[in-house]
Amino acid sequence: MIGIGIIGYGYWGPNLARNFADLPGARLVAIADGDPASRAAAQARHPGLRVLGDAADLVADPEVDAVAIATPTATHAVLGHAALECGKHVWVEKPMAATVADAERLVEAAARRNRVLMVDHVYVHNAAAQRIRAMIDDGALGTPYYYDSVRINLGRFQTDVSVLWDLAAHDLALVDYLFDDRAVEVSAIGTAHMRGAPENIAYVTLRYDAPLIAHIHVNWLAPVKTRRATIGGSRRMAVWNDLIPDEKLKVYESGVDVAPQPDERLQRRIGYRIGDVWSPRLDVAEPLARAARHFVDCIAHARTPVTDGQSGLRVVRLLEAAAKSMARDGRPVALLGKVSA
Repeated sequence: MIGIGIIGYGYWGPNLARNFADLPGARLVAIADGDPASRAAAQARHPGLRVLGDAADLVADPEVDAVAIATPTATHAVLGHAALECGKHVWVEKPMAATVADAERLVEAAARRNRVLMVDHVYVHNAAAQRIRAMIDDGALGTPYYYDSVRINLGRFQTDVSVLWDLAAHDLALVDYLFDDRAVEVSAIGTAHMRGAPENIAYVTLRYDAPLIAHIHVNWLAPVKTRRATIGGSRRMAVWNDLIPDEKLKVYESGVDVAPQPDERLQRRIGYRIGDVWSPRLDVAEPLARAARHFVDCIAHARTPVTDGQSGLRVVRLLEAAAKSMARDGRPVALLGKVSA
């Protein structure tokens, strides 16, 4: 039985507590939060559970085998490093750190202590994402051509991170998971409409050496909530609409065939294929429950998580490069020394 301690019971912490409390093979041991109102809410939801005001007390608890961190991004590195150095396995909310340097230190500490480090990139554990990855692996989509996503809503505004680090982190984790190729260049533009606040709208483009491009639109100022990604390949195209209760994923038997004309070097014949649309059956389990189960299984069987520290580090590299591009009015930033897969 893996003892779980949760640091942070604000927005995401209650979801973690609910899932770990209900998970076979795990036992929710304690929750820590510096806010009295949050502690009262945790105690009311989990009567009899140890609720602490100091995260250090939770990390030092010998009954806690693994620590789940659901606190502001700027605190991830300090809390995660303390837990790892105390011999705990660590689950950390996305993004795993506020800087590449901090993310690297977490990866190094986890390796040195031989502990599981998993980043809560929850969309990677969505059944739709895993089905798309399987379709890429078995060639059903053909050669990947593009990833195009829209992740928008009205609020919730963050004060510590921009919409880039909040929402685009999801899609950057998805492209890292879906495609074996790594981006070689990042460009981003964005703007802040409230003085002194971080950017609330951003557009991010990733370029690859392969015939692949990724474009991500994130926005806290949209009147409707949209969570949609389109993945186009040479054989088929897939549309993932996460807000639809059923048929979240649709596969289009459509594409474009381009064949060179032997007698006209600059001319190409383009053939359009329009076929059926179908929706594969997907596991309806909550993605966060799937992720929590994966974390506990990795601890129990000494396995590497799908969203491990290395994948989290790659995402932070992309975020940092995109933020640098945004600060330079969209000037592309080259990704030198690509992180290993």
